[in-house]
Amino acid sequence: MTGSPAEGLRAGRRTPRASRRGLRPPSRTREAAARLVVATGAAFAARQAFRRVQPRTGDGGDDQADRWSRTNHRGEQVSMLLGPAAVAGTLAATMAMPGLTPAERLAAAAAVVGSGAVGAYDDLTGTPTAKGLRGHLGALRRGVITSGAVKVAGIGASGVLAAALLGRARGPRTGVVTVLTDGALVAASANLVNLLDLRPGRALKVVLAPAPFLLTSAGPVLAAPVGAAAGLLADDLAEIGMLGDCGANALGAGLGVAMAARLPRPARLAVLAGLVGLTLASERVSFTAVIDRHAPLRRLDEFGRRPPRR
Repeated sequence: MTGSPAEGLRAGRRTPRASRRGLRPPSRTREAAARLVVATGAAFAARQAFRRVQPRTGDGGDDQADRWSRTNHRGEQVSMLLGPAAVAGTLAATMAMPGLTPAERLAAAAAVVGSGAVGAYDDLTGTPTAKGLRGHLGALRRGVITSGAVKVAGIGASGVLAAALLGRARGPRTGVVTVLTDGALVAASANLVNLLDLRPGRALKVVLAPAPFLLTSAGPVLAAPVGAAAGLLADDLAEIGMLGDCGANALGAGLGVAMAARLPRPARLAVLAGLVGLTLASERVSFTAVIDRHAPLRRLDEFGRRPPRR
């Protein structure tokens, strides 16, 4: 039995629509593509921000800009303006990133800007006599408030604020303990990336390590710091600039918010334990010495870095 001519016409009209639907990319594919576009935009924004301010640094004509010039591990003068560029690129991408909830967007912005601001304060007014967590705590016991102690407090406050924003969005059942542990996760991540920023490119390579997860559900919150790191890596490796506390703390805080927002609670607690363990170990062990003793780590650490000038 065949259908009526009208039924045939109706069926004929449906078929092209069904075909067109089949040709449309799945929404997840479109979201992933948009994510990568914004991450690329973060890389471009961070690099352009640095390029616009870097040539004025260290030329003797701008005392304000020269405040951002420091001596690196080779004894050469290098601009620390990669740090503010990292904050600018990460913040711009966070505001434009699709797939973020309002709470995630606000939490990431608060953590990145807050950690970057106190990092910049320490970069510009650093207390050279106090180094490391032990040094700053020791100074506090003597009644001396160092710039590093201000930075630690500021990063902690930024982390707790970001965690509170995320917790509020999760609902009233989110307890104080969860907010505090998530805040500690953000702060510990910011601190560890800064601890690793002792050689060109090292900290940025760590920030780039989660890049494969850009195509997962964690992609929207990872894309901004990862994209900004990608845009600044070449200048860091070439020793044209350095992140300083400003950039390293900001990018690390961005990674911390990504973990606090998208990892399940057991995983967050495990990562926090690892970060705290590495931070405490850094008080006794040199990360650079450990890397230099292990050939695979040393090759990865030196990859892309310019050779020493002879």
